[in-house]
Amino acid sequence: MINIYNDINKLEATFRQTAEFEALKAAVEEVKNDSEALTLFQNFRKVQLNLQEKQAKGEQIQEDELTYAGKTAQLAQQNSKIEKMLQSEMALSGLIEEVNRTLIKPIQELYAEI
Repeated sequence: MINIYNDINKLEATFRQTAEFEALKAAVEEVKNDSEALTLFQNFRKVQLNLQEKQAKGEQIQEDELTYAGKTAQLAQQNSKIEKMLQSEMALSGLIEEVNRTLIKPIQELYAEI
């Protein structure tokens, strides 16, 4: 019997060695080492998580919360280190999407035969 988890663990180790992951890792370190950027990002993340939590609970998000979230996001994105980190994350997400497409290809092929 095949143990897919062995292959997944190998893939994870390889994933950590990609240029995309290394770029994100370096960008995260830059943000962590800059107190202003770190505070901006932590605030931005806190606001995002709070809004996501409200949405998950089906709670109404108030207009002032959306305004504050927009301003927080704008401030965070104006910081060059945070912007670099977010761009690195997007590049890494692209790689993850590509891996996901490859993983679901056998399922798509099965349904294509119907």
